[in-house]
Amino acid sequence: MGYSSYIAIGDSFTEGVGDDLPDGRQRGWADFVALGLALASPEPVSYANLAIRGRKLTPILTEQLDPAIAQHPQLVSLNGGGNDIMRPRVTIASVATQLIDAADRVAASGSTMLLLSGANPSRHLPMGGLLRKRGDELAVAVRELLPRDGVLFVDNWADESLEDIRYWSADRLHLNALGHARVASNVLTALGVPVPSAWGVEEVEAAPAGEPSRRTADYYRRYVLPWIGRRLTGRSSGDGRTAKIPELTVVDPASAQPL
Repeated sequence: MGYSSYIAIGDSFTEGVGDDLPDGRQRGWADFVALGLALASPEPVSYANLAIRGRKLTPILTEQLDPAIAQHPQLVSLNGGGNDIMRPRVTIASVATQLIDAADRVAASGSTMLLLSGANPSRHLPMGGLLRKRGDELAVAVRELLPRDGVLFVDNWADESLEDIRYWSADRLHLNALGHARVASNVLTALGVPVPSAWGVEEVEAAPAGEPSRRTADYYRRYVLPWIGRRLTGRSSGDGRTAKIPELTVVDPASAQPL
């Protein structure tokens, strides 16, 4: 089935943080998916991206879900909970239930719900063992509530190839351009849409795995300490930001940027 309108909601993963274009904009896997849909469709494809970095799941659902449903897209994607499981206290079952309830709301509205898990960054992060444990628990909790009518699930957390350091940006928490392209290839494959060979995902899969890079003092100064500072002061990297594409906009297949 083709989709002529698509809206993405979520946090930094869906906004596209880590896939930075020369003009300062973020691209990301959802942009790639929209492009893939447009390249495969004989009709114009419209796309909106309401995701904002730093958002926990409850704000994602209260701020983004209704505006997405109100535009009556054929396809809605949701990823969330990643920021929740990085906080000191989290109830995994509650996060899973919120995700599924939101998925049911989208499906009931008549849109296809694309629910997807994020990639697993724990191999490269300080205290990554705790993040992996919580991520595994959330993945299990969500899988136990599936399948559901009108809901398509793409399990990026289970994609072990995405743990390769070559898919991750300098902060090791967000995917780089190739990592976002890999997630988009997972999504398009699940949708039955061809994955453009120009994205280079197959070449990376065929090459030997990359070695994790060392965490230096500069890494902690540039990425870890600012993150801790925001947590201690109740701030978010998304404070003051708005959605990058708030309304459905026709995708121009010729506008693709190189990886």
